[in-house]
Amino acid sequence: MDAWELDELEAARIESGRLYHEFISVPDLSGGLYVLEAGATDPQSPHTEDELYVVMSGRAKVIVGGEVRAIREGSVIFVAAGADHRFHDIEERLVLLVMFGPAEYARRPT
Repeated sequence: MDAWELDELEAARIESGRLYHEFISVPDLSGGLYVLEAGATDPQSPHTEDELYVVMSGRAKVIVGGEVRAIREGSVIFVAAGADHRFHDIEERLVLLVMFGPAEYARRPT
C-alpha cells in the first residue's frame, strides 16, 4: 500500500518550490497537490489527460470551457482532456488534490 498524509505532501511541495507536487505516477493515473494562495493567478494551461480536482480547503471560482462555478472545501471538479480551465478570484488559500487519468503527460506528443 502507498499512503500519504496531506501535511507531508504540503511539506514536500513547499520544499520543491513549486505550486504543484506530484506524489504518485503510474501508467493509468497520477496525482498531486496543487496550492494557490489567495489572490494568486493560476498559470496552468489545458492538459492532454482528464483531470479530477478535489478541493481540500479554500474558496475560489473555476472556469472550465467557459462555465464558471464557485468552489469551496469539498467541491469536486472534472475537467476533460484539452478543456481550457483556470482557478480565479481566489478568496482563501486553495489546496487541491489533483488526479490525472491516464498519468499526466502520458498523451503528450513526443
